[in-house]
Amino acid sequence: MHKNVIFCYSGTGNCLNFAKNVAENIGGADIIMMRKRPEITDVTEAERVGFVFPCFGGGAPEDVLKYAKEIKVSPSAYTFGISMSASYAGIGLSTLNEIIPLNYWATVTHQCSCIWLFPHDLMMPKLNVADAQARSEKLAWEVAASIKLKRNKDKKPPRNPVNAIENKAWTGIAAKKAAQFKVNNDCIACGQCVRLCPRENIEIVDGKAKIGTNCIQCLGCLQFCPKSAISIGEITDKREHYHNPKVTVDDLTQSIIHVEAAFSSGT
Repeated sequence: MHKNVIFCYSGTGNCLNFAKNVAENIGGADIIMMRKRPEITDVTEAERVGFVFPCFGGGAPEDVLKYAKEIKVSPSAYTFGISMSASYAGIGLSTLNEIIPLNYWATVTHQCSCIWLFPHDLMMPKLNVADAQARSEKLAWEVAASIKLKRNKDKKPPRNPVNAIENKAWTGIAAKKAAQFKVNNDCIACGQCVRLCPRENIEIVDGKAKIGTNCIQCLGCLQFCPKSAISIGEITDKREHYHNPKVTVDDLTQSIIHVEAAFSSGT
């Protein structure tokens, strides 16, 4: 195992891309995906242990917090957490900090993937895809510089009570939205959505994708569908679909991704 480990949950690629960029700039890392139960949970040999995940409904994806409780980290390890969202950070980092105390944390905004809620470019600050990606890469370099030097944050991650209320209701909201999934006749039964679904909630039935209600709302199925055959109401048919331009389905479905350092220092 690499001395640097990053646990990553990513629905449509922004978090995985950010984790890769951080990994490159801290000297390389093993990125352990959290879309399903992590393949490795004992990382007591790691020197730095981080988490990169999106804000879902005002907090971290519930599976991230569930899996975090199983992860074993050395008491001497430097720990960090990065939460990504379109606008506000939510309580995800605060809740994670209660499970695994964080030495450093940061929040980063990027394009929105929850397009039944907002258009993908409704982010803070409002940017187009190319500019948002360039900003993300710049911020990843800045965050990595702090992590590499093992800088500490004096304050704990914030906990907004409004976000806490929103997050408490999110499971019910996700289930309600999942019941609104529709698959039109453009579906070619390629099975890509089946591969992507972190909860094995999609199957191919009679030559067409069928989506159940055990949904975390990562929206990978909708955003990566090659025929745009999946929707959650008319609003998602009208809005432009989005996934990170530098992340593929194959990237997201890996269990562990080894990332080399961006450059060697010779020291």
